[in-house]
Amino acid sequence: MRTPFTMLEGRIGFGQRWLRWAAGAVLVTSVLIVVGGGVVRVTGSGLGCPDWPTCEAGSLAPTPELGVHGVIEFTNRMLTDVLCVVVGALIIVARLQRVPRPRITRWAWAQFWVVVLNAVVGGLTVLARLSPYVVAAHFLAAMLLLTAATVAWDLVSRLDGTAPEPAMGRISFSGRVLLAGSAVLLIVGTAVTGTGPHAGDSSGVRRMPFDWLAVTWVHSLVAVAVVGVTAMLWRSARPGGGLRTRSAWLLVALAAQGVIGIVQAVIGLPAAVVVAHMCGAALVWIGAVRVALETGRAAAVSAG
Repeated sequence: MRTPFTMLEGRIGFGQRWLRWAAGAVLVTSVLIVVGGGVVRVTGSGLGCPDWPTCEAGSLAPTPELGVHGVIEFTNRMLTDVLCVVVGALIIVARLQRVPRPRITRWAWAQFWVVVLNAVVGGLTVLARLSPYVVAAHFLAAMLLLTAATVAWDLVSRLDGTAPEPAMGRISFSGRVLLAGSAVLLIVGTAVTGTGPHAGDSSGVRRMPFDWLAVTWVHSLVAVAVVGVTAMLWRSARPGGGLRTRSAWLLVALAAQGVIGIVQAVIGLPAAVVVAHMCGAALVWIGAVRVALETGRAAAVSAG
């Protein structure tokens, strides 16, 4: 079966530099999607465009009557278009590599389908009038996109031939525990946000029926556990190795995220700090995925 890709094979070939740029662009844009969602939430612009897929009935773009909230929400929606462009570029560049990269191509396509999923969940968020449960699902779908983007970036960064260091079996297990704990941290974080004051709209949007302080304490305890596992991985890793470096960067991200979280809780959840905390959540998740990938490869080398 002939496709546009098969027709272009042999005529167009991209090098690894193009692949690195494309994968990096998707990863950065995926983080911006999370930040954009945070801005929409804290400015009360979640229903700035009250309809979906149009902004309002009969208009794709916001009208003057929708004010600044309409502009903010519409701009956030346009970020998805930018993401589609960079994901499409990654698919093309990966598929038309001079040396075939089928695994990276598969992960590029995975990102495309997760973008589609995220767009649908985003539309449901508007149609459900910012139900906190659908909003939480929207955030977690964005984390799923970050996962695929991080795996693709990690695969691209390995094309230079860097080999993982051997590791003991417990290192691999600890990597899986770290990833699972980080996922729980994100999920509990959505409950903290869903219970808190930033509903995403200035009107009376219902919140999750939890005690905010209790959920915040649970979130903090899970964070402490994640820090503990990361510190153990850092200490167990070979100095100067990839696992030591990735664990160190994750510890830095966790420390910064912890400080931001404490500050926002103490001074009353100011908008700018909340957005910074959401950006931090994205960076922590990227770090956790990269550490888990490194521990998995290290265990495979040891077993082989």
